[in-house]
Amino acid sequence: MAEMKKIATRDSYGAALAAIGAEHEDLVVFDADLAGATKTSVFRKAFPDRHFDCGIAEGNMMAVAAGAAAMGLVPFASTFAMFAAGRAFEQIRNSIGYPHLNVKIGATHGGISVGEDGASHQCCEDFALMRSIPGMVVLCPSDDVEARAAVKAAYEYQGPVYLRFGRLPVPVFHNEADFRFQIGKGEVLLEGSDIAIIATGLMAWEALEAGKLLHQQGISARVINLCTIKPLDEELILRAARDCGRVVTCEEHSVIGGLGEAVSSLLGENCPVPLRRIGVNDQFGHSGPAQELLRQFGLSAEHIAEVARSF
Repeated sequence: MAEMKKIATRDSYGAALAAIGAEHEDLVVFDADLAGATKTSVFRKAFPDRHFDCGIAEGNMMAVAAGAAAMGLVPFASTFAMFAAGRAFEQIRNSIGYPHLNVKIGATHGGISVGEDGASHQCCEDFALMRSIPGMVVLCPSDDVEARAAVKAAYEYQGPVYLRFGRLPVPVFHNEADFRFQIGKGEVLLEGSDIAIIATGLMAWEALEAGKLLHQQGISARVINLCTIKPLDEELILRAARDCGRVVTCEEHSVIGGLGEAVSSLLGENCPVPLRRIGVNDQFGHSGPAQELLRQFGLSAEHIAEVARSF
């Protein structure tokens, strides 16, 4: 059997920008001296007059992007997640979120899988920060197909969008021919009735593998991929909770403030069921190979299956 193709979603981001930019002249890209890493260099090569390097001044970049949006352009402001959500939070909140401007924030290198870049660059707090901004859409695609579709959907959406992309190449498990993406809607990757596993980003593939393993062991696991962390697909989540009676959430993010807390808040108010959150447990990361770090922090199919069995 041929090995599954793997592509980093940051590569998908660069490719999608170039493709959409070829069709829409109002798309402009801002970067903070990281075009090679964020892959906006692909767009820069194709459209050098619509790519602007703002230097290592992320807050200023967000303010410039806000100005471009106020002029009727559709700006994508790109840098690492740590510098976008963290360093530029005030500018995103006050210059983009408060006036609800049409700015798209392309945040690459999110989560533990940044690997050797270490704790200072492994942003596991961005979902929490961006979810707290009123009107902000938060997206975290799981593979190349979904990432490119999410960028297109973000371009078409009127309002601020935060998109998180990864450095680590991940399996491409969606079939582009029949994949349909919509902001605010999740998808069932595997049907089941004993337990619901809800995942986002690179954890969607791990959750799917865990679900298959559980089915082999006689546990009927329903696996759900939620690219949109805000707004949540409440109908899909509530239906899964009612059908399965138990829920596990999986994210490459702190268990504080991310997908798990969003799901638990929804269920606590509407359908209380036992719930476990898999994520980074209130700690900083450290330097190391990405795959080893993911296993160490429990972000693996084997750990998801173990948690599900403990229910």
